[in-house]
Amino acid sequence: MELNVNGQPHTVAATPDTPLLWVLREQLELTGTKFGCGAALCGACTVHLDGEPVRSCSTPVSACKGRQVTTIEGLSAQGDHPLQQAWVAEDVPQCGYCQSGQLMSAAALLKRTPRPTDDDILNAMSGNICRCGTYERIRRAIHAAATMQAAV
Repeated sequence: MELNVNGQPHTVAATPDTPLLWVLREQLELTGTKFGCGAALCGACTVHLDGEPVRSCSTPVSACKGRQVTTIEGLSAQGDHPLQQAWVAEDVPQCGYCQSGQLMSAAALLKRTPRPTDDDILNAMSGNICRCGTYERIRRAIHAAATMQAAV
């Protein structure tokens, strides 16, 4: 099966119902996308499919054929995405396990809503669980990234 991941074509050997998560991690060695709950409830496995956030643990690889998959590794190869900069500035991560999924959901939010309100952030991020409880820092970082993007 042919996949386009982070702007690069890849040929993978997988049955059509194989979760995208396992193809990314095991075949393409893109381990930034994490396995959390396996039931699309926690958001740790969030990636973009044609720019929209999806849970890769429940997205069959067959649904990705002919579409663009973006992982945390593809968000910014240099680590200079405004969200990545804001995450560092706001000292968001504690354990860090959920952060790639948090960043991918936040990136999708800022793409469709460049100046989000607190309610926009709450709604967009509600499917991402942070067991360390860094939600306030996440909210501040999203607002900071929105300001950085507006200044560019």
